[in-house]
Formats: sequence, structure tokens, C-alpha cells
Amino acid sequence: MGKLLEKDLTGHIGTQKYLCTINWRNGQLIMDEPESNGGKDLGPDPFSALLASLAGCTLATLRMYIDRKGWDIPEINITVNAQQQTEGELETIFSREISFPTTISQEQKDRLLLITEKCPVSKLLKGKISINTTL
Repeated sequence: MGKLLEKDLTGHIGTQKYLCTINWRNGQLIMDEPESNGGKDLGPDPFSALLASLAGCTLATLRMYIDRKGWDIPEINITVNAQQQTEGELETIFSREISFPTTISQEQKDRLLLITEKCPVSKLLKGKISINTTL
């Protein structure tokens, strides 16, 4: 089983509530909590970052497929969100709406809907997940 990232992602938090610095292979990402949670909203909160991963992966996967097919679809838009069912077993339901400012055929829509499921982050979120933590 290989790692998804060539280099580990690292993070740091100091005493400023709840400002986190996340280091990835070529830079830094600031994450924070909204003011309603005691942060200063200086960056995306963890849920926004997770949803951004799904959105970015979906858009890139669709762009790769559209380009490979040579279809004239210059722009793709996406809206994502999630909700949680907390009664009984916790269930998270992601919503993903994709739109195109230009008209595309029903055949293209049907094919692109299938391709969204090939997005690696979609597959990760739908698969079995374990988190191994050490201190």
C-alpha cells in the first residue's frame, strides 16, 4: 500500500485560537475556525477544506476527461456541501452539483456523471477509512 502524498503534510498550531498552518510540498495553507467558533476566519475551516478537496478533485477529473475527448466545454462549475444525520449512527451526506455555462448534450451529461464517480477523492470518501494515530 503506497502513500497518497510523496511528502507528508505537516501542521502546526500555536496559542492563537484556532489558527493552523498546514505545510504541503510547495507551500503553506492557513486554516482557521469561523468567528462563531472562536477563531478569526483567516482561512478555511476543516470542513471547508474537505469539501474543497472534493470540489477540486471533481473539477480536475472532469477537465481531464473532457480534454481527452476533445469536447468543447470551456468551463465547469461546482457547488458542494454536506449535512450530517446524527440520530443513530452518524451519517454524512455530501451534495455535489455540477453545471456548465454552455449547453452540453444528454449523452455528455450522462457520461460526465459517471466520470465524477472516478474522482479519487470521491472514491476515498466512499471507501472504508481507518485513522491510525500515534503520540
